[in-house]
Amino acid sequence: MQGNTFRLKFINYWRNIDRKIFISFIVLFLLGLFFSFSSTSSLAGERLNKDYYFFFSKHLIFTFFALVIMILISFLETQLLKRFIVPFFALSFIFLALVPFFGIEVKGATRWLDFHFFRLQPIELLKPFFILITVKIVTLEKFKNSQIKYVLSFLLLSSVIILLIDQPDLGQSILLIGSWVVVVFISGVSLFYIIAFFSIFFISISSLLFLMPEKFGYIINRLISFIDPSKGDKFQSSSALDAIKLGGLTGQGMGEGVLKDSVPEAHTDYIIAIISEEYGSIISITIISLFLFISFRIIKNCINQEDRMVKISLCGLATLLIFQTFIHVGVNTSLIPTTGMTLPFFELWRIFFNWKRNFSRCNFKLYKK
Repeated sequence: MQGNTFRLKFINYWRNIDRKIFISFIVLFLLGLFFSFSSTSSLAGERLNKDYYFFFSKHLIFTFFALVIMILISFLETQLLKRFIVPFFALSFIFLALVPFFGIEVKGATRWLDFHFFRLQPIELLKPFFILITVKIVTLEKFKNSQIKYVLSFLLLSSVIILLIDQPDLGQSILLIGSWVVVVFISGVSLFYIIAFFSIFFISISSLLFLMPEKFGYIINRLISFIDPSKGDKFQSSSALDAIKLGGLTGQGMGEGVLKDSVPEAHTDYIIAIISEEYGSIISITIISLFLFISFRIIKNCINQEDRMVKISLCGLATLLIFQTFIHVGVNTSLIPTTGMTLPFFELWRIFFNWKRNFSRCNFKLYKK
């Protein structure tokens, strides 16, 4: 009897989910696993003297947990999920606020919390909940006819950005600002308020850059080198762009690429360039198309949503996904300054956690000559 009940629930579940999105997620997970092994096997086996499956195994573990969490969340009722938004955002924000005091510095940036057995990057946990809490604020009934909701959401954004700039983390700051703009714009805010908020934010950031050049001077240097390559170090971005050109449409062949051995963190920050070099631009375009298709399906489903909060949340989360993808692609193709943004689904193990005993061994020492 219980077996039949479970079977009926599963059939009902399978009928109600968007199977095209679900299958696309599975394909991205599988592609992430494959390219994780392809881009890190030589790094683990030849440079770190570890098993060739070292990084692949970690990616596999987190892929499994990600799939389980994704399926469990999809079983929960929407009203129940809404109750978790505030406590989960508060918890992730507290973690982020603890980074300046207890964070671990890695390669000049303090973005990780040390939990003895592993290290956690709080901003990756906070990002989806930031979108959801912003939507919750702008859709509150008591602020329905008031503009104070946009001021509150902007203050919330500012508090997160201040913590990110202190790390510093330019890429995540750009990602959250862009996602916030989309969310408040969809909610119906006047363009006047967006321009006003941007003006305040731009003046504040500019003041920080010029008043504290010793801490934030790297941002100016990246902008200068992006505008005029002759005045800065463009080795990483130039190498990535050259790798994409060498790969052409069909690629150099599996394991034949040189970018992953010549550029630090190429298997994370420049994964799309590695894929283009070894497997060709056709594969890279296919991967990008999958992200676009998922975002399109999510936004298309918003049309049928009657709950305004759910509708705006879906748009905001789709924006978060697509912005991160295109920031990564933009850096790899030298369309935007270097930010160090990973590609979603392709670096699960690095995005959230990093086992402590392995992290220090991978810390740039292997690239020093």
